[in-house]
Amino acid sequence: MYEKTFPNKRFKQTMGFLEKHIPKDEAILDLGVSNPLSEIMIERGYNVTNTNGEDLDSELTTTTDFKGNVVTAFEIFEHLLAPLNVLSEIRAEKLVTSIPLRLWFSTAYRSKTDPWDRHYHEFEDWQFDWLLEKAGWVIKDRLKWTHPVNKLGIRPILRLLTPRYYIVYAERKKAKT
Repeated sequence: MYEKTFPNKRFKQTMGFLEKHIPKDEAILDLGVSNPLSEIMIERGYNVTNTNGEDLDSELTTTTDFKGNVVTAFEIFEHLLAPLNVLSEIRAEKLVTSIPLRLWFSTAYRSKTDPWDRHYHEFEDWQFDWLLEKAGWVIKDRLKWTHPVNKLGIRPILRLLTPRYYIVYAERKKAKT
């Protein structure tokens, strides 16, 4: 039923991955303001609270005060100057996060109209894995997928063949006792 209402492949892949790992009875803090994907999560029965648009590079109160067990962050960390800070401070035990991967044939994304809508980082999968591990997360599952476009040309063919999105399910590393 819902698959027909997904605006694109990214939402369908993201929701399938989320539903594979996170039960609907867990409270979720979704980093970023309310958006179409967080609305789909709510429609599918998840208890989602979004952040309020604060600068997550320097204002970490929402993430440190959150009492739930799951944080999601879909296409957020590439916008931050210092994603290690927020990843290290998350108190939840579970993390589901996705990023657009760096494409060798395309420059980093930068909106021409919105000064905040730009990518400071575009990661390769190994770089994002390393960042998560450095922040104290253990990756339990991962998935990559392509983002084809309905255009003709060399770049559209490359987008058909080259993974663009990367999603990870991770759990907080247990402290040694």
